[in-house]
Amino acid sequence: MTQTGYAFLGLTAIVAALVGIVVFALLRFMAAARDARGHLRESSGEGAFMATALQETMAKLKAQERAMAERAEASERLSSEIVISLTAGLLVVDLDRQVRILNPAGRRLLGLSADQPLGSYLPLLKNAMPLADVIEECLRTGQPIVRRALEMPAHNRVTSHLGVTVSSLTDPVGDPHGAICLFTDLTNVIAMEEQLRLKDSLARVGELTAGIAHEFRNGLATIHGYARLLDLDTLAPAYRPYVEGIRQETTSLGQIVTNFLIFARPAQLTLAPVELEAIAERAAEEVRSDARARGGDVVVRGSFPTIEGDDVLLRQAFSNLVRNAFEACVDAGKAPSIIIDGVIDGDRGTARIAVLDNGPGIDAASRERVFRPFFTTKKQGTGLGLALVLKIIVSHNGRIGVGTSPSGGASLQISLPVATPSR
Repeated sequence: MTQTGYAFLGLTAIVAALVGIVVFALLRFMAAARDARGHLRESSGEGAFMATALQETMAKLKAQERAMAERAEASERLSSEIVISLTAGLLVVDLDRQVRILNPAGRRLLGLSADQPLGSYLPLLKNAMPLADVIEECLRTGQPIVRRALEMPAHNRVTSHLGVTVSSLTDPVGDPHGAICLFTDLTNVIAMEEQLRLKDSLARVGELTAGIAHEFRNGLATIHGYARLLDLDTLAPAYRPYVEGIRQETTSLGQIVTNFLIFARPAQLTLAPVELEAIAERAAEEVRSDARARGGDVVVRGSFPTIEGDDVLLRQAFSNLVRNAFEACVDAGKAPSIIIDGVIDGDRGTARIAVLDNGPGIDAASRERVFRPFFTTKKQGTGLGLALVLKIIVSHNGRIGVGTSPSGGASLQISLPVATPSR
């Protein structure tokens, strides 16, 4: 081969090597590009996955936050409903003696208006200082007070007795930061206990004295009978007044014993619906003409419900009260002005009837004794009229008290339970 041929072969080999190098480089470049596209696709997938996971986590957190907010709102609403719905009074104070919570029942029991602002409990409870004292005792000592009965001041017109429980209000660590007080109205419970004691006392008095009264009446009847056998015309004039005196005294004593036996006899009630207004009108009518003849009058006013009672006994009780008021005015030389005032207390389920007069009134020393048998301020009274009224009212599960009327006379105040309407 010639030298030219060898040169051509060498040049061809060089060109082939260069082409091979270029092809190899191109193949490596294409492989690198393909790998880069794969990594890019993988990286894009992981980013999308992370973004999706983050969105889901945020959505779950927001859902949990909404659920917690709803539970907190429901819990707060339930707590508020419980506080409002409690029939007992709820009073919460802090260590600074500031009232934090006072529910509607507590306001009602304390006689506070719904818009009265809270603040320090001392001025807020100025009409219920015994309650303030037990709260202060708990705050000072940290000791609970359980089911203590409190008697309210006489000027508290809402309730006269409260049942109170006070305990310290503590945080999760156990440190006190206030006191919580629950209180209920025990007025009706105390009144019922007093009625039961009074009924028991009246029953014991009746059992103990009925036999003695019968023996007295038999002896008086014998004395009176012998005195009637004496002919006054055959007696010396000097002895006639004595025999007449014996007759009069035995007749008077016999009437007293009879009245006492009526009082001591156990009350047998014949219960039926009774219109109290009709009872009051009938009692007023019995003395109205006499009162008007002396320049006065007897007035029936207000509201009177229907109650379950004994019509005959209630008529007797109201008649005695109105007659006593009339006689008190006449004895004092005043024109009788008598008012029978009725009020229906729907909250307590009672009817309150007051018999008011313009007489001399009943002094404070006598008010506790006017219902005792044989106690009287009248010259000719037997002292059994008001005692019998008390017995009749108590037998109807009612109460009676004495006060002063606006005109300065006496005020006899009766409270009777209202009949429950049938369903």
